[in-house]
Amino acid sequence: MCGIVGYLGHREAYPIIIKGLKRLEYRGYDSAGVALQTEDGIKLHKCKGKVSNLEEMVAGMELRGTSGIGHTRWATHGPPNDVNAHPHFSESEELCIIHNGIIENYSSLKNELINRGYEFKSDTDTEVLINLIQEVHKKTGSDLYESIRLALNEVVGAYAIVILNKLNPDELIAAKMGSPLVVGVGEDNEFFFASDATPIIEYTKNVVYLEDGEIASVDRKKGLRIKTIKNQEINPVIQELEMNLEAIELGGYEHFMLKEIHEQPKSVLDSMRGRVDLLSGKIVLGGFKEHEQRIRNADRIIIVACGTSWHAGLVAEYLIEDVARVPVEVEYASEFRYRNPVITEKDVVVAISQSGETADTLAAIKMAKEKGALIYGICNVIGSSIPRETHSGSYTHAGPEIGVASTKAFTAQLTVLTLMALSLGYSRGTISQGKMQRLLMELEQIPAKLEKVLKTDKQVRYIAEIFKDARNMLYLGRGVNFPVALEGALKLKEISYIHAEGYPAAEMKHGPIALIDEEMPVIVIATKDSSYEKVVSNIQEVKARGGKIIAIITEGDTQVKEMADYTIEIPETTDILVPFLSVVPLQLLSYHIAVMRGCNVDQPRNLAKSVTVE
Repeated sequence: MCGIVGYLGHREAYPIIIKGLKRLEYRGYDSAGVALQTEDGIKLHKCKGKVSNLEEMVAGMELRGTSGIGHTRWATHGPPNDVNAHPHFSESEELCIIHNGIIENYSSLKNELINRGYEFKSDTDTEVLINLIQEVHKKTGSDLYESIRLALNEVVGAYAIVILNKLNPDELIAAKMGSPLVVGVGEDNEFFFASDATPIIEYTKNVVYLEDGEIASVDRKKGLRIKTIKNQEINPVIQELEMNLEAIELGGYEHFMLKEIHEQPKSVLDSMRGRVDLLSGKIVLGGFKEHEQRIRNADRIIIVACGTSWHAGLVAEYLIEDVARVPVEVEYASEFRYRNPVITEKDVVVAISQSGETADTLAAIKMAKEKGALIYGICNVIGSSIPRETHSGSYTHAGPEIGVASTKAFTAQLTVLTLMALSLGYSRGTISQGKMQRLLMELEQIPAKLEKVLKTDKQVRYIAEIFKDARNMLYLGRGVNFPVALEGALKLKEISYIHAEGYPAAEMKHGPIALIDEEMPVIVIATKDSSYEKVVSNIQEVKARGGKIIAIITEGDTQVKEMADYTIEIPETTDILVPFLSVVPLQLLSYHIAVMRGCNVDQPRNLAKSVTVE
């Protein structure tokens, strides 16, 4: 989950690396470090804390060098401190490494190296890896490129690494297994390495996405070469980035999370663009069309995901079963892969991930693939691991999401999942052309209705001021709004550190009602749908016990408005599309409460954006 950056070229490396680390800091911010190749050898600077701490530490120093590496850490092995911060030297200090991932057999490797006389300064698996490479290099006498290849054949785990060599300042070597790594290719043998494309886009749009088991060497004279850890030469395939620099800047907003909440009308529209023909009432979802017959004839659909993507999958369960009449199971990817699930060739596994790099989701789909299931991926990052691992799929086109707490990715995922559900229903004959056309017309109105929901910001901020000091909150919803309640509670936990739980509204009386008193805010999604009367009854139960009700209601609803302490109105839409709108006030509420509590909204403690380790 860490962020790594490397540079080799004709410019000063430090400004490029430090800017890249700032753009990757959403991946981890326990510590930061940079190593520069200079005329006097490798100069290393690192410290606990954010990239800004590193900048303060090196202020006034002469940081010269046209190649270097940098790292921002999310701690796995060893606590966050100066010593465990990356980069790490080998014992000889001839080699220096940055690493994203986990070396699972580091303990046995470390014991073997200790027996050979190595001493370790840190608690990290990364220091073990660089010393293993040094030992192989010393023992075999082969060049560093070959030594890295041989060493990696002894490693079990996930890694994206970049290595500096004191004895060869004109070369950087990188390798990938399970963790993301992108190579940027500039002019005149100028090269960039990064965990994703955000640090690269400012300098070049030409990139190579490394595949698992590949090792890349970049050299000022020889250029780029790639081979596998099995010693097979690879011809690099250069792709052009579609990302724009403006998409990863704040653009006048105070935080990326707020910007991304306000980008949802556009991201939903972009996720529909080119896929919906309203005149004919047809959907053109390329990934679905490619395997339509097999998906149509599936015995069941299994959705695997984590976090916010799992909540989107829960909404999709309602959608797909309602309009396509196919059984759907929604699984936490981390649990699915370990419980020996029954999977057959008649199953379709849908993997949902914003980053396309979620380790548990990747492992789950690899297992399902081995059992013969069709794998369909839905993710946001072009060129990421999940699209390369799946048989087919669809991108969400939400644009870069920098805030750790996912917002626009959720509604973009709902857009693609809705199109997939409608496509499947029409293909199976469980939804008529007329009904599909009506639903598509309503879906087309969602971006404009999202704009209207965003105008409730002032009211949401007012409510946030009242409840910012709450210690617990309960979120309730029914039907498709139950997953929205889960998502609202998750957002509050993630960024404000207030304990919150989401429940189906009817389940409240089976336990959580014991918590309700005048100190407990209860957020109820009470829109006018098929469950409306039941939710009204649940609100009455809360009020009878003194709870404070914050209700998300349909515009013009007076019944709940009279019962609730506070209300936020959203436009009316068809039942299955309500989550697009009902989730936004909950996102805004979490945001404003977190800001008022002085929390770091974009970089909440202990979290990272892309969970690339188990």
